[in-house]
Amino acid sequence: MEAPVDSVALVHSLSKTEEAEELRRLVRQAQAGNLKAYDALVCKHQEQIYGLCYHMSSNHDDANDLAQDSFVKAWQALRGFKADSSFYTWIYRIAVNTCLNHLKSRRNRSVHISLNDLEIQAENDPALVELVSYRTPRRDAGLGELQQRLNEAFLKLSEEHRLVVTLHDIQGIPHDQIASLLKINVGTVRSRLFYARQQLQVFLGDFVD
Repeated sequence: MEAPVDSVALVHSLSKTEEAEELRRLVRQAQAGNLKAYDALVCKHQEQIYGLCYHMSSNHDDANDLAQDSFVKAWQALRGFKADSSFYTWIYRIAVNTCLNHLKSRRNRSVHISLNDLEIQAENDPALVELVSYRTPRRDAGLGELQQRLNEAFLKLSEEHRLVVTLHDIQGIPHDQIASLLKINVGTVRSRLFYARQQLQVFLGDFVD
């Protein structure tokens, strides 16, 4: 029998190799019904899963619900996890599907989305700031207006394009990992990302003139 998990903080103090082995150990324990091990897995991934859910839903309450729903679904399906991909990729795929299903159901309801609730944090996302920082005489007008305009433009993207921008430009996930998450090829990831950035430029209008 494997030793019990001593602390959910253990994973964060290990080298990458040690961390990968510890995560595999936690997965095995969680698959055997160890809730404490699963709690450690949740703690390790909850920030990234919440970030994905938040930027896809543009609502804090929805993001909390979606993240929790994703972890519940993962727990229910964990015994079927074959480890042919990393747990990170697996749980992310569950969260992506959970978010997409939520957005599809939301389209059938009248929902008001507040631009103030979608905090992309433009000043912390160089790939997005670059869209408006080159050749723009209004660059010094301040990031406040940019923040609002960027939020508004982001909400105009289609779900599949908003998703790749969220995964790559906001959460820093490489193209190949996104391709694995979404089960599409890398070329499709790159083309969606390129199109999304082009659309953001159009939506931002006079900021890039």
